[in-house]
Amino acid sequence: MDRKRTQSSQDQRVIVDRSICYDALPSQRAFHDCESRFKGFSGPIGSGKSQALCHEAIRLSYLNPGRQGMLAAPTFPMLRDATQRSLFDLLEQSRIPTSFNKAENCLTMLDTNSKILFRSLEDFERLRGTNLAWFGVDELTYCREEAWLRLEGRLRDPKAKRLTGFGVWTPKGFDWVYKRFLGSPVGDYKAILAQPRENRHLLSAIPDFYDRLKESYDERFYQQEVLGSYLNISAGQAYYSFDRTQNVTPCAYDPARPLYWALDFNVDPMSSVVVQVIGDTIHVIDEISLSRATTWDACDEFLRRFPNCHGLTIFGDASGNSMKTTGPTDADAISTFFRTRNIQGCRLELPKQNPAVRERILLMNSTLKDAAGRRRLLIAPRCTELIKDLEQVTLLPGTMIIDKGHDPKRTHLSDALGYLLWQVVSNDSRQTAGYKTRRLPGF
Repeated sequence: MDRKRTQSSQDQRVIVDRSICYDALPSQRAFHDCESRFKGFSGPIGSGKSQALCHEAIRLSYLNPGRQGMLAAPTFPMLRDATQRSLFDLLEQSRIPTSFNKAENCLTMLDTNSKILFRSLEDFERLRGTNLAWFGVDELTYCREEAWLRLEGRLRDPKAKRLTGFGVWTPKGFDWVYKRFLGSPVGDYKAILAQPRENRHLLSAIPDFYDRLKESYDERFYQQEVLGSYLNISAGQAYYSFDRTQNVTPCAYDPARPLYWALDFNVDPMSSVVVQVIGDTIHVIDEISLSRATTWDACDEFLRRFPNCHGLTIFGDASGNSMKTTGPTDADAISTFFRTRNIQGCRLELPKQNPAVRERILLMNSTLKDAAGRRRLLIAPRCTELIKDLEQVTLLPGTMIIDKGHDPKRTHLSDALGYLLWQVVSNDSRQTAGYKTRRLPGF
């Protein structure tokens, strides 16, 4: 039970005493008790970060009657769908009276006349001119450091009784958040680190919550997201889960099964992979890499190798809807080619926009080998260029950006396979994040 107690700013004789049902976890309690000017709560998925953020916002609203604070998030959809929803649910459950101005995106706490502004940090320059008694940021590691610094500059309400800036986050490597709060703290900074499996409330409701995630994440991503570890997953080999001795194995073509064909639309090389899905495993049975070729040439070569295919789904990157390598769009060229050859059961699946490179790399790694040790992506030995990609494609130092300048022959086939996986593989974590996925037969 957490109690919020303050005097009304309008009548010093009126005492407001609110009780909130809050069985705080040890790390949450340490976070609330921390009196540093700038404090953070770092924890894995399911560690209670959202609850800590919202309870701290309510607490500071009562500690600073009549003053203004701010809750922020990296993007407006995240602010609306996660941060605000969590706070509004908590306020409703605790029967705390409020008034919400949707036009100004501002909440008034009626007990104290305190205000909570809700802001996205996408355009952080718009934060100038706002005086705050406190501020809190959700998923801080997905924000730019400049946004945090702008908020620091706004923490200057002379009538505030408790000036505080705080954030909650899941570790994302040795980024600016790690350096500022943990690596080399500056000024009055402190971070509380939640422990894995500390959330007894979650585990009592879903005992296998963390174990099930082993099937969705690769080993290193599991350590970061589920165990809350700080490690550099954005360095060196992009597809670090690939093991030639484990992922490369004979994958025979089964004419009775449908084919999935994925293209990376380039003139040189025009690159694509041919896949079949068997049970819950992706089998890459062939690769097609053509120099100075058109999309039409790639279709010709595909049909030469697989003349009797029945049931074909074609995937690619979003540029296929607009990029001109054959006169018309690549999508138009593919549609015309297979229609004129009367190929039955052929579908073309091109997304309106490509997935984030970081998410596509993590998905590839978790399919090559997840945290439970399963390998759901097998590659035929004949796919020599794809194998080279998986072994040689690297990331730019300190980023999750693929280094495409090191070797012009690299990245194309692994990109094509990544686009296919993104549309074929559906898992709970990506659905939760709001991504639209297709679940194809057999997977």
